[in-house]
Amino acid sequence: MAYGKNTRGGARRAGRAGAAIVTAGLLGTALALAPTGAVAAPAAVVPRVDLKVLVVDDGGEAVAAVTDELRSTGVPFTTVKLGEAGRPVINAAFLSDTVSGRPRAKFQGVVLPNEAPFGANSAESAALVTYEKTFGIRQVDAYTWSHPGVGLDYTDQEGYAGPLDGVDAAVTAAGRAGPFGYLDGPLKFEDNSPSVVESYGYAGRPRAGYTSYLDIPVNNGATRASLVGEYTADGRSELVVTFAYNKYQKQFRVLARGVVDWLTQGVHLGQSRNYFSVHVDDVFAPDARWNSQLNCTPGDFDCKGGENEGENPVRMTAADAQYAAQWQKQSGFLLDMVYNAGAGEEWKAEHGNVDALANQLVADRAQYRWINHTYTHPFLGCTQDNTVVPWKCATDAAGKTLYMSRAEISKQISDNQKWATGKGIAVDKTELVTGEHSGLKTLPQQPVDNPNLAGALADNGVKWIASDASREPGQRAAGAAMTVPRHPMNVYYNVGTAAEMADEYNWLYTSRADGGSGACEDNPASTCMAAPLDVNTGFASYIVPQEARTALGHVVANDPRPHYVHQSNLAEERLLYPVIDKTLADYRALFADNAPVVNLRQKDVGVEFTRRTAWDKALADNKVTAYRIGDTVTVQAPSGVVAPITAPTGTKKQLLLGTGAFGTAYAGALSGWDAPGTLQSAVTLKLPAVPAPAPAAKAPAAGAPATKTPALRAPVAKVTPAAPPAPEQPLVPQESAGH
Repeated sequence: MAYGKNTRGGARRAGRAGAAIVTAGLLGTALALAPTGAVAAPAAVVPRVDLKVLVVDDGGEAVAAVTDELRSTGVPFTTVKLGEAGRPVINAAFLSDTVSGRPRAKFQGVVLPNEAPFGANSAESAALVTYEKTFGIRQVDAYTWSHPGVGLDYTDQEGYAGPLDGVDAAVTAAGRAGPFGYLDGPLKFEDNSPSVVESYGYAGRPRAGYTSYLDIPVNNGATRASLVGEYTADGRSELVVTFAYNKYQKQFRVLARGVVDWLTQGVHLGQSRNYFSVHVDDVFAPDARWNSQLNCTPGDFDCKGGENEGENPVRMTAADAQYAAQWQKQSGFLLDMVYNAGAGEEWKAEHGNVDALANQLVADRAQYRWINHTYTHPFLGCTQDNTVVPWKCATDAAGKTLYMSRAEISKQISDNQKWATGKGIAVDKTELVTGEHSGLKTLPQQPVDNPNLAGALADNGVKWIASDASREPGQRAAGAAMTVPRHPMNVYYNVGTAAEMADEYNWLYTSRADGGSGACEDNPASTCMAAPLDVNTGFASYIVPQEARTALGHVVANDPRPHYVHQSNLAEERLLYPVIDKTLADYRALFADNAPVVNLRQKDVGVEFTRRTAWDKALADNKVTAYRIGDTVTVQAPSGVVAPITAPTGTKKQLLLGTGAFGTAYAGALSGWDAPGTLQSAVTLKLPAVPAPAPAAKAPAAGAPATKTPALRAPVAKVTPAAPPAPEQPLVPQESAGH
């Protein structure tokens, strides 16, 4: 889509338009490369640059997005809030000092709301300019407008100002050769609602000193204008962002890694990956089916008139298993089979002692990862009293809550493990997914874990127990084990066809006036659809794009939480595959081959969360020291805490004798969790030699003639940022006990 000419209005200056886009540079190990024209530090003494980012916060969406990126990645940062009384004054003493006779830069990068948050000619601005020039520190202008002060022409000079919803932007050749080398090029801006302006921007024509990294077509496609680029002038470098965004929007998440890499010049604390894994629960078991006449699932406690749950369950067939194995090979994506062997044995006994599905899956056992889901999928928490709706925990005569015993829980775990061993299925006994995540607290009925759960987990060597991220998004202890939060996908466990899926979706997400349950009206965390979906087309046209967008949002947010679905989603019309196929296709259209999705198994997700928690605590306790002097990076953390570090390809780890390998390759860099070597107290990295800078792309001559079309005033309607996703599927039907 091409865009016409528009205004040079400054009315929508940084921070005014809802969502803002900037990503703070991860606190990196100091400057890997000094900006072109940077002034050297005093004399021949190589300065020390601490691996920390300075964030100047104006309370806007741009800085909020940057802060979220830093925090989630594990990057140390210091925040100065502009409107806060008694805030630190940004001056030379705040920014730098001397340590053991060596000049020290306290921050390796600076994130500002815009290019001039302190006002013109202020002392704080002058201090920052001097600091950046002296130490070669880069600056990100989170969200500003197109004007000569940031290296761009006004938008009425062959540019554009206006909404960017649905815009086909592209990473330029310079962007792909530079900080955005992990992207393939095309980047379409989100357009999730035709009634809401989700992003607004100023695309300007580059002037001398400006290199464009992301641009859009303007003037009916005749020319292009920049939305993100590097402006180098007067010995300083700024990354200029001229469109609005928030931390949830795809365009921000996709660009965030590159903004951080540019700010830190490729060396920083913290690491990130694009994670995606999918658990298929209830394998071998049947799942009850949604009844469109009763608007409930027979077998559920609250399904009146549908007590007979076994009439028409949804269960995979041998053909479905064959398809799953073939699909994995074609898609290059591995599924986790979360199995209930006992439920399968019960099915087999009820069907002539023959189970073609089990035979096929066992034959193909090496093609999947397998996770213990308990033998028959019982509820492992309190004894459920289903004489009332909703159910409640049963109690004894003294009013004490009754729970499943330690022995019963332990037997469910061990019997399932033994069955798999007997079939030659490799299962990691440290991993467990309980039915409905039971045994763990279940609000509101069961506010604490089953007190017998921890012992049963220990009896069986379980270290990583799955939890529901929509209920408990963070990791926590369950006895000696740790939870692994999983994202529920909005592909329901109790449907086998697209029509069933759309029918249930309509019931949950339409108002009473439109024939729905009204649950979306009653739940403040949810919203109702404007009209019911067509049950024949709604799954493909609405649900699949919606769920793929949600999943992709997790993938590009450095979120390792697995997603979970059910075996019913691989049966009959095989509803899961279109969602995963679209998620992967959309991802691969955005990212280059050097940034593949990382598909972790459950225990590795648990380790990742455990490491992040320890790292975050070390940062909060101010017990991490990290800096760069020349080509040497030093990172010291408390004993037992591994540090996340990102550095350029070619970086080596300094050992007591010689050097060794560092990190793994991802997105054009090396990164990983690292700890000191033998007899060392800190991680020491040796950076590769700095390559000669590539010649800058030739920019249009300054002062190019403006368009003769009369300038238009910038739109003044308020831009509404895209709303963050509602809490994870508050209306997703939960499995009833026994399914």
